[in-house]
Amino acid sequence: MEQPILEVEHLKKSYVSGTYVLEDISFSINKGEVVVIVGPSGCGKSTFLRCLNRLEEIDSGVLKLNGVSYEKEKKNISKVREKIGMVFQSYDLFPNMTIMNNLLLAPAKVQKKKKEEVRVEAERLLDRVGLLEKKDNYPRQLSGGQKQRVAIVRALLMHPEILLLDEITAALDPEMVREVLQVVLELAKTGMTMLIVTHEMEFARSVADRIIFMDKGYIVEENSPQEFFDHPQTDRAKQFLDSFHYEAVRK
Repeated sequence: MEQPILEVEHLKKSYVSGTYVLEDISFSINKGEVVVIVGPSGCGKSTFLRCLNRLEEIDSGVLKLNGVSYEKEKKNISKVREKIGMVFQSYDLFPNMTIMNNLLLAPAKVQKKKKEEVRVEAERLLDRVGLLEKKDNYPRQLSGGQKQRVAIVRALLMHPEILLLDEITAALDPEMVREVLQVVLELAKTGMTMLIVTHEMEFARSVADRIIFMDKGYIVEENSPQEFFDHPQTDRAKQFLDSFHYEAVRK
């Protein structure tokens, strides 16, 4: 049986108040799998993603990447972060730099890659997401959807083994949502391993290999998209889904 690329065992996370945001989370994802996390606001979804690349310290539990515990990489946690890319709600592009220079920065400084090599790959990826002609523009000249696509390209340039996507359409106008989600759907077809937090239920059903439903810091339900959306197993999941109007888009 294939070893999961990422494993989480009994993860707990609390804040200063002593209230646990995450309660005994155990989870794994296989190479090439797309897992979508859904649940009400404040249930711990985004905190969970941030724990996975150690933007948040955990209280207890074990996290393993390719079978190796994060604790063994504690002195070099930046290497773990390089393998687990993350795209946030906010694009976090440097406003005083062109799109191309935003893309060149991390691979050149962090991974010490030659700028010209990165530039070639950046142009290829920008072309893939329909933004090659914007490479010399500044972020202020782009729409929200375009900036989010650039943020995805920036993450891909680091060649992560897993890509974490945290509500990447939450700050977008409705007409811009589709262009960003289409990029993610295309990534899924290439075999990119992704863990996605979203409130877009149609998109979740279309892209996911597996759905995880979280509530109050727990994984309440875990199932295939078809079973989760058509036959939820828990009353809490049924209540959550009743608050959405969605169409079956997964064939």
